[in-house]
Amino acid sequence: MIRLFLVDDHAVLRDGLRALLQQTPDLQVVGEAENGEQLLAQLPTTPCDVVLLDLHMPGLDGLATTQRLRAEFPEVRILVLSMVDHARSIGQVLEAGASGYVLKNTGHDELVVAVRSVAAGRRFLCSELGLAMLEKVLVGIPELPPQPANGLSAREREILQLVADGLTTAQIADKLFTSPRTVETHRQNMMEKTGSKNTASLIKIAVNQGWLT
Repeated sequence: MIRLFLVDDHAVLRDGLRALLQQTPDLQVVGEAENGEQLLAQLPTTPCDVVLLDLHMPGLDGLATTQRLRAEFPEVRILVLSMVDHARSIGQVLEAGASGYVLKNTGHDELVVAVRSVAAGRRFLCSELGLAMLEKVLVGIPELPPQPANGLSAREREILQLVADGLTTAQIADKLFTSPRTVETHRQNMMEKTGSKNTASLIKIAVNQGWLT
């Protein structure tokens, strides 16, 4: 039996993950936390095999939590489950000691494979990220500097247009049936990909490149 600890600041997501994962006979969710501090406080009395960890959380975020886990609970495997697909962020958390990285749009079957892989001491990268990185290698596209024209996902371009149209984060979240935090994460990803320092410079780049309708 693989004992899992879920760490994400969205209770609804944790509920969904717990219900999904516990359908698999060899997986058991033994604990939940909203952030790294809560996780570290519970681990001494709630032993687990794999921590399923979000990257962006209030307080102790995923990267800092990974570093603490490696130092204080080296026997625990870390599988990051995040919507962030930027290579630099992925590289940082893997270098810090995470055993795997999976996007939140990954299917149930692949997530279960990821959990079993890291529990067995193997490394894991979800297929979407693996294929994207392989494509960069094959075509010789460097990660830096970013090439935003083709680097933004369809959802990021959609949010970028809404930002340019003057909608607030809350209005965008309502329109796209998602959370304000998700919108902010996409905005941060776009800024990292384009090298923008703030939203104004992001919009300026988008206008200059002709990405906005």
